[in-house]
Amino acid sequence: MNFDVVVNRKQTGCAKWDGLKEVFGRDDVLPLWVADMDFKSCPEIIEAIVNRAEHGVFGYPHVSSKVYEPFIEWNKRRNNLDIEQKWILTCPGVVTAFNLAVHAFTKEGEGVMIQTPVYPPFHSSAKNNNRILIENQLVENEGYYTIDFEDFEKKIRDNNVKLFILCNPHNPVGRVWTRGELENMAEICLKYDVKIFSDEIHSDLILKGNKFNSILSLDEKYRRMAMAAMAPSKTFNIAGLTASIVLIPDEDMRKAYSKASQSMHIGMLNIFGLTALEAAYRYGEHWLKEVMNYIEGNFDYMISYIQENIPNVKCRKPEATYLGWLDFRAIYPKQDDLNDFLINKAKVGLNSGLTFGKPGEGFARINVGCSRAILEEALNRIKAAL
Repeated sequence: MNFDVVVNRKQTGCAKWDGLKEVFGRDDVLPLWVADMDFKSCPEIIEAIVNRAEHGVFGYPHVSSKVYEPFIEWNKRRNNLDIEQKWILTCPGVVTAFNLAVHAFTKEGEGVMIQTPVYPPFHSSAKNNNRILIENQLVENEGYYTIDFEDFEKKIRDNNVKLFILCNPHNPVGRVWTRGELENMAEICLKYDVKIFSDEIHSDLILKGNKFNSILSLDEKYRRMAMAAMAPSKTFNIAGLTASIVLIPDEDMRKAYSKASQSMHIGMLNIFGLTALEAAYRYGEHWLKEVMNYIEGNFDYMISYIQENIPNVKCRKPEATYLGWLDFRAIYPKQDDLNDFLINKAKVGLNSGLTFGKPGEGFARINVGCSRAILEEALNRIKAAL
């Protein structure tokens, strides 16, 4: 695959490129925001979808066990994670999945805890469902984020927290939580009978030198209160096909989650999502290796560029994802000023750091899942505007 090729996504019903006016107030910004890539997906996925489309009949799907076999084998091979097929439930997206968990395992007025700064739908999953949002703020030191475990326990103990929504790998700070960190969090949750929903949608996008551990790879005593969601959407750039997997080892939790899903009739996936899911995990590993090498190169290029040309902006290479977390606080500590600079002066469309929570003020998230030429142009625009 030649990822240097710029694919024209304009006028394709694409949120990233066709929604600029609505998001940024103008349509001449260069978009490096929403978390999908600008690359064509794995050829085998495209072929599988075309073949299925040529059949011409698109009735209700039946999901056979063979659809999930490549996913189970993938996780065993890459993550040493043993998944039983009975754990598997489906959902259109991971955001939908953790909102369902809020309904299944909490009541109105109870606490849902997240770790900020974090992906905006984590915040709304509590607020929009009349739960109390509790924040365990991550501790930042020169761009590296760690967990304040004392605060983690205190927030759970003092706020009637019933569900903890974990982001692993973490969006936007790029941490891949270590096994020890996961065990510490799980032990506290076990102590206070708090269930864990682990968003692991970025778990295949691990950069060199780092190792992913699923919450479900921990001891069985922790698995009894934990669930995880994974998807091929970020990994293979097929978010528009809406196919995600929820893994729940505990039978009682699985029944409670299924009841919540069935009450809204949202567990069924579409035919093309199922086709793509199976093809992705069966044939996509070679493509993923190539795209991750390219993304790694983009991060190395961007960090070197920033250090040499705009040193007042800070960026630490993440451990996973194709999302960079740019620290503009030395120049623009106030988010409104930073947003105005990026949109109206640099004309670059990034995600506003404040949307990830108060600790994100003065930051912007950049998506490097694009051609080197687009990334270079974005950085040149920022440099010139400064």
